[in-house]
Amino acid sequence: MAGRTEYPRPQFVREEWQNLNGTWQFEFDDNNVGAAEKWFETGREFSRKIEVPYAYQSPLSGIHDAAFHDWVWYKRNFSVNPAWKGKRVWLHFGAVDYRAWVYVNGKYVGMHEGGHTPFQFDITDELTWQEEQVVVRVEDPSTDETIPRGKQFWVEKSAGIWYTRTTGIWQTVWLEPVDAVHLEKVRFFPDIDRGDIAIEFEFAGNAAGSELDVEISFQGRSLAKDRITVHERYVKRSFNLFGHEIFRTGFHHEGWTWTPENPNLFDAAFTLRQNGRTVDSVRSYFGMRKVHIENGMVYLNNKPYYQKLVLDQGYWPDGLLTAPADEDLRKDIELAKAMGFNGCRKHQKVEDPRFLYWADKLGFIVWGECASSPSFSNNAVARLTKEWIEIVERDFNHPSILVWVPLNESWGIPHVRSDSRQQHHSLAMYSLIHSLDPTRLVVSNDGWELTRSDICAVHNYNHGMPDETAKYEEFKRSIATREQILQSKPALRGVYANGFSHQGEPILLTEFGGIAYKIGSEAGWGYTSVSTEEDFVKEYRRVLEAVYASGILHGFCYTQLTDVEQEVNGLLTYDRKPKCDLEAIRQINAMWHPSVIRE
Repeated sequence: MAGRTEYPRPQFVREEWQNLNGTWQFEFDDNNVGAAEKWFETGREFSRKIEVPYAYQSPLSGIHDAAFHDWVWYKRNFSVNPAWKGKRVWLHFGAVDYRAWVYVNGKYVGMHEGGHTPFQFDITDELTWQEEQVVVRVEDPSTDETIPRGKQFWVEKSAGIWYTRTTGIWQTVWLEPVDAVHLEKVRFFPDIDRGDIAIEFEFAGNAAGSELDVEISFQGRSLAKDRITVHERYVKRSFNLFGHEIFRTGFHHEGWTWTPENPNLFDAAFTLRQNGRTVDSVRSYFGMRKVHIENGMVYLNNKPYYQKLVLDQGYWPDGLLTAPADEDLRKDIELAKAMGFNGCRKHQKVEDPRFLYWADKLGFIVWGECASSPSFSNNAVARLTKEWIEIVERDFNHPSILVWVPLNESWGIPHVRSDSRQQHHSLAMYSLIHSLDPTRLVVSNDGWELTRSDICAVHNYNHGMPDETAKYEEFKRSIATREQILQSKPALRGVYANGFSHQGEPILLTEFGGIAYKIGSEAGWGYTSVSTEEDFVKEYRRVLEAVYASGILHGFCYTQLTDVEQEVNGLLTYDRKPKCDLEAIRQINAMWHPSVIRE
């Protein structure tokens, strides 16, 4: 079994790389003796095998053990292409949950804390250029409620809305050769009002005097070429695209901007030369799109845009947080689009960059979210802050991401309604993300008890069973107008924290539904329940009719895309089988269209 084989970093592509997924040696270290006994030294064998990048709790790992094992070790031998001699060799990890210490040929090369973001080490000086060995020691505190754990339960058996944990390596491990002087970072800033794309470049090594060739193309046609002489580590350039002759049919023509309906992408190629020699070549892409709020509505490319999102937990029965294959990431988006959704709220998970690539390419809005910690403390604040800095750094260039969601339902800030420290944390996350990324919207606390926020994001599961007419009518009334929404008590909490109030931002219903429909011998729960496919479609229609009848809602996020473990409230089963005719869901979702006049 080869594991995941696709290129792991689609926004920053180099041709030369080596995949280290596949079979590794593995060991549980329940007594935490491995470091003292120097398990990282060469010559020691581990007793188990594991398929990377699947966590040991998952069936695809080959181990499939859901018990607590807070310390685990990985080991594998590999060879490096001898043609890479003279270059710097970097060892990359897509994500390791939660802390990782890395050794190469018995030598410590570095550690990383944070379960959802990439990290890398220059291992050139540790290489022998014969058979090499990498060892990874991982700590994942199973019951620590101050680490960002999202839906990973701190009890061994899954229950309620909590799922099986993911420990250790869960995204691709790979090698990459680079010159000592190379392109380190690229950031794209689209400006559709001017028709410009501004690009920031950062370089590693002594790049002064180097030349950077930039080429931008659209659908195979070259639009801009430039050669930049590098004087400092940081360079910024702007290119006008919409003034090009092929775009003169319309300044905001939908054939050029990025939307879910027309996911147009521009290709970018960067070649760095030093003394006439090519030292680095990188391919990337970007989308020309703009998101802002105006008149109580979210605007995409200067037009009001109604978001029809679906909650997506990003779990698979065989891989847990790791999709079995790249095609599975694409398939989830295609199934959601087939049902008439134009995006998802990726819930309590920082998704694989390959998912974001397919969202960019296929046209699918993503609300980016991070796993929350269950409790509040100084450590919890520091850990969440660190992860968000790395999240924005990794995903900045993906046009599909329109909204960041740093906090959900007061998780990690349980007393935010009145606790000034927790309110400051919510405000700090809102401002931090805006300081890192001026191109997107930020929701301060999705669900309720919002502080300052670009969207008033409210959760409401109180629509009742099909025979509970009074409860349904109350649900319909509670979301009908601005005043009724702001006076509602989602989960018996206020929409805003004490001292904060609605400032005219768009109001979206960002969790509702959760209709349980069991297929076969499944066992589980949902927020309401039906027993036939016909009733499932009827109940979905009934709930969506209430949403569309609202004079103030400007979008929604339905719970949820798939069943997950004990939850059977998905539109699809856990293994992605439709519970009903997808066209029936699409037709219901299509009942609202842009011509509808809102309040």
